[in-house]
Amino acid sequence: MATLRDLRKRIKAIRNTQKITKAMKMVAAAKLRKVQDRMLNFRPYAKRVKEIIADLSMAVERDIHPILVVRPRKTIELLVITSDKGLCGAFNANILRFASKQVSELKRQGFEVSISTVGKKAFDYFMRRGLKPRASWIGLSGKVSYESAKDIAKDLIDAYINESFDEVRIVFNEFKSLISQRLVCFKVLPLESLEEEACPEATEREVIQREEEKGISQFAGAFIYEPSVEAVFERLLPRYVEIQIFRALLESSASEEAARMSAMENATKNCEDLVQRVTLIANKVRQEGITKELMDIVGGVEALRKSAG
Repeated sequence: MATLRDLRKRIKAIRNTQKITKAMKMVAAAKLRKVQDRMLNFRPYAKRVKEIIADLSMAVERDIHPILVVRPRKTIELLVITSDKGLCGAFNANILRFASKQVSELKRQGFEVSISTVGKKAFDYFMRRGLKPRASWIGLSGKVSYESAKDIAKDLIDAYINESFDEVRIVFNEFKSLISQRLVCFKVLPLESLEEEACPEATEREVIQREEEKGISQFAGAFIYEPSVEAVFERLLPRYVEIQIFRALLESSASEEAARMSAMENATKNCEDLVQRVTLIANKVRQEGITKELMDIVGGVEALRKSAG
């Protein structure tokens, strides 16, 4: 059994750990407020651009831009977005498990699968499983910028035009609340459909809600575009891909900070519970030591009494 000194050292170590987890929770909360504001402010913009693209697509030919060309699907690219660091609960595990299911299902259907990753966790995960990512971006956690989204979009668009693959899907955690994220598989290329694909984990209520929130424009032809519909559409198409990738990065970043804040809060509570349990054990050891010393004193007194008598 551990000595009283060892137990006191353990309590001190747990207290130090608790200070760290509490500080990490506060840092995550501060980061979450910033990225959540960016995400919530960007959502209406992304939705409006999507409506405009949907409206314009009704009035143009599909061969106006290479990313509108729909080819027979042979190879599908998955862009998997995770974090660079851990200590965020099941955030990375859930998205990687979901991505693995997507890969397995696509292979079962006879497609070849290409992987691109955002975040060190996704890169390491697929490398360990022998799926070397075609492209990877590391170091974006907590540093999401539109320039990063432009770089990713350019890489995907160029590879699609060069026929490296025939379809692109983004897999990421969509922010729902501080304690909830939704797994999303969203097709961005080709622009055959402007609707997100619901993932198998989505509940019926979530699916109905997404159906109600679909922002497909209902007023095609209600606007006059200058210099022409074709010119505006061709200019907006690459921007649309950039915007959707940027939105996914923001959603994932907010989900990551929310998951980290929740994980650190739970860790802080667990430290407090552990301190209480170890303190009870330490008190028991201390009481046993006191009892033993008293028994030794009583035994010594009895021995002296018998020798004197």
